[in-house]
Amino acid sequence: MGSAFMKCCCCCCCSTADDDDEDDEKQPLVPQDPLEYFNREVQKRRDEETNLWSEPGDPSHSERQDDRVLYGLLQARTKTRMGSTGYRRLSVDIEAMRDTRREVRDKWRQILENLGFMAEADSLLNVSAGASHDRMRNAPAARDLLHTLHTETSLFSSRETPPERYLLILDRLLYLDVADDFLAKAKRFYPPMDNSEEDEPGLAINLPLLLARMEARKGNAESEDENGGDGNLSDRS
Repeated sequence: MGSAFMKCCCCCCCSTADDDDEDDEKQPLVPQDPLEYFNREVQKRRDEETNLWSEPGDPSHSERQDDRVLYGLLQARTKTRMGSTGYRRLSVDIEAMRDTRREVRDKWRQILENLGFMAEADSLLNVSAGASHDRMRNAPAARDLLHTLHTETSLFSSRETPPERYLLILDRLLYLDVADDFLAKAKRFYPPMDNSEEDEPGLAINLPLLLARMEARKGNAESEDENGGDGNLSDRS
């Protein structure tokens, strides 16, 4: 009797152990393809930086006019046949906005590198979509600096409010105690421009025109839907 009980216990224990081993095998410690996960995360960060949203904490990308226009253009392009005339026109408008934002970022990078932040410039300029104003150490001083840069330098277009993302960057520079040096360099490298200089091609984009085009595309799409169109977006401009 006792012998049979021991055999039963041993069998149960062995069976349980085998089941546990099988479960462990089914749940590896690392994903089957960890590179795929990291590649997705890297691509996500690259997409954020490519778009360079002005308001990092705005998940809708619609608080600022330029964010709203860019987001609308990107959404319209996803619904347009790749390679079509409409797709190419949308791509040109999108790249024009991105180039303008990259131009501002490149100016900041140049100043930071001149201050000695050769290796750290990109990380200092990196603002993710999840950035929060609540984590800022000196928001009032950062906002005053951003206003000064907007009015006393040509880092930004004088006709538009500066992007909030640079408020977070200035807070970092204040923490590093180099904000005053950055301001001095900005005034030296990028003094204010008069209106005629700022109207030169490449220095600004025509947001009202892009917004009008986007609304026209939207109106054309709704009109075609109401008229029973075939949904082909290839030639929308």
